[in-house]
Amino acid sequence: MKCKKCGAKASVNMRQHKLALCKEHYLEWVPEQTERFIKKYGMFRREEKILVAVSGGKDSLSLWDILHRLGYQADGMYIGLGINGGIGYSDESHRLSEKFASENGLRLLVVDVAQEYGHTIPMLADISHRGQDKPCSVCGLAKRHIMNRIARDFGYDVLATGHNLDDEAAVLFANTLQWSGSYLMRQSPVLPGTPGLARKVKPLCRFYEREMAAYALLRGIEYIYEECPFAVGSTSIYYKELLNRLETDKPGSKLNFYLRFLEARETGLFATPVESVPNLHPCPNCGQPTTTDDFCSFCRMIEKAKMVSA
Repeated sequence: MKCKKCGAKASVNMRQHKLALCKEHYLEWVPEQTERFIKKYGMFRREEKILVAVSGGKDSLSLWDILHRLGYQADGMYIGLGINGGIGYSDESHRLSEKFASENGLRLLVVDVAQEYGHTIPMLADISHRGQDKPCSVCGLAKRHIMNRIARDFGYDVLATGHNLDDEAAVLFANTLQWSGSYLMRQSPVLPGTPGLARKVKPLCRFYEREMAAYALLRGIEYIYEECPFAVGSTSIYYKELLNRLETDKPGSKLNFYLRFLEARETGLFATPVESVPNLHPCPNCGQPTTTDDFCSFCRMIEKAKMVSA
């Protein structure tokens, strides 16, 4: 297979795009496409401050690298979850995030959940009894709360995450199977900011997971290869496996599934009825929006943890 641009031996063959590229041209193509998606979906402007949520994985570190190469004002934020899983998962992901920031002269903000709130994510899950014997729902709740707080408190205009096409297609598949209308209405490359909530964007939403893995490898980015220990056997991974089978037989299926969904959203298929828009109030404890007049879900969980520990 030869590079479509220069005729040299191709390093990456993308059947879904009918495109093969050598290392040099692939490392040019990914930032070019990212810039195109940023402009197409109106994610952010050159003068805006961007906070990249980094986990030590290939997608978030690659995103940070791409935005840096494109000249955007992008800082990183790492959240220490306190997950071990027999592999020192959080410690290793933290080390690799710090390593990347140091090597590239970038600013990394770090929030350690145990230091900040007195308990690791697995401990909070045990105390709160949220989820089904796994801390995933607690982890998601905590990360959303902390990311929004840091973006707000440090004056960032936008929060960027490294969700790739495989992530988005799996979530879309799950929500479509359940016809989860509220989640379908919110799934988008850009979630506009509201009072108290930062604008959230996904610049990598149209890149396949293997494309980002290739980018990280060719750029020499060291990242954590292991999945979160609690992700083993998860429904999202199962859905990804199903979609991968479809993609193998029909290259481009995942991208087509996702893009047709976005087109449907633009034509109003998933428009939000006025009466279904939640009435948000500032949490009296942290100030972040909540649908209740009492503390938000995160603050209630932390208060319960304090009472148990007292």
